[in-house]
Amino acid sequence: MQYKNEVEAVDALHQSFNKIKAEISKVVVGQDDIIKSVLIAIFSNGHCLLVGVPGLAKTLLVQTVASVLDLDFNRIQFTPDLMPSDIIGAEILGEDRHFKFIKGPVFSNIILADEINRTPPKTQAALLEAMQEKSVTAAGQTHTLPKPFFVLATQNPIEQEGTYPLPEAQLDRFMFNIQLNYPAFADELNIVKNTTSNKTIQLEKIIHADDIQYFQKLIRDIPVTDNVLEYAVKLASKTRPNSQFATDAVNKYISWGAGPRASQFLVLGAKCHAAVTGKYAPDIEDVQAVAEAILRHRIVRNYRAEAEGLSIEKIVKDLL
Repeated sequence: MQYKNEVEAVDALHQSFNKIKAEISKVVVGQDDIIKSVLIAIFSNGHCLLVGVPGLAKTLLVQTVASVLDLDFNRIQFTPDLMPSDIIGAEILGEDRHFKFIKGPVFSNIILADEINRTPPKTQAALLEAMQEKSVTAAGQTHTLPKPFFVLATQNPIEQEGTYPLPEAQLDRFMFNIQLNYPAFADELNIVKNTTSNKTIQLEKIIHADDIQYFQKLIRDIPVTDNVLEYAVKLASKTRPNSQFATDAVNKYISWGAGPRASQFLVLGAKCHAAVTGKYAPDIEDVQAVAEAILRHRIVRNYRAEAEGLSIEKIVKDLL
């Protein structure tokens, strides 16, 4: 893919993004903000955690994204008896009396890690290592995962019995924490109409793996002004109690704030948000647009905040 300059490339990304979004919306109805966030994470080379009750089309969304982006897709249903080798693969003794590595489902471009909090920490760690290193190690051999590599993990917020909540350090590896809500009445009517008839929707493949890798590199090349950079870093540091920029509300209601990874994702997310909305450099509004999904899972409220019913979303909104 050749463009004369970066301006032309950003224009191409903006057009591709709109086409991709329109194509996905044919199947996934009324989740425009969710689709936008997932695509921004992919183009920023980040991972997503989707939190929502069952039946909100989380699996359908990921399958549709994979289809429109022409990427390999695998779904891993996490269960309490799932072992790391079930995800990354295992060495087996072949007919020629030599060990060979059989790749697990993690060797794909897009992984749907369904109900990631249902599996023990050992198996969670195997996936999270793959997310961070973009490779897996088995029997002392390192195997590189296909590029691009993107994990979309889901959690059900209702049932917490018999689950293994992800520790903060592992949550931090996800770029976005996206909350799914029930569809609006009109959208639900459309969903039921489309899914209770013989209507079949043919999806067009808009871009391919090479294009995505090119755009991921392009996002990093987008310039960012000092004031936007300072705003993003200051926003992350404001969430840390008893720090230089902490507000009274943060000192009063928060136990732990967001780490430096949040600052990095705020800048990357702002760059990508600017590009997909047709701008050539991010401004403060772009940082604010991605802030909630980036900070939501990196801030830990204390008992006082929980007792007073103060949500993390409200705390973040007050910091913007």
